[in-house]
Amino acid sequence: MFKLQPPRSCDVYWSEFKHCRSWKHWFHEYYTYGRAPECQHWKQDYQSCKEWESTRSVLAKESLLESERKRIADQRNFTPVWELRQKPPEDWDLPLNQGKPQDP
Repeated sequence: MFKLQPPRSCDVYWSEFKHCRSWKHWFHEYYTYGRAPECQHWKQDYQSCKEWESTRSVLAKESLLESERKRIADQRNFTPVWELRQKPPEDWDLPLNQGKPQDP
């Protein structure tokens, strides 16, 4: 199946690139991870998107789709902060012990 449109609008890639290059994002990335953000992939995705829209280039299409697949795979690598429950606790409907101290 040949998809006629990129997965996202090209403006989204440009917005992500501009956000990545902003000083607020740079400061946050440097403070959080100790390194400057890598923004070139957003610019490359934008250029591939524009090329795909204008010339229907198969190479640009594959480049953009591979980048999207990598981005989705990277998002799935993060483990959740909390362990997700399969069912609610047994005593979920009991009243709270607001005046009593909690057991350690």
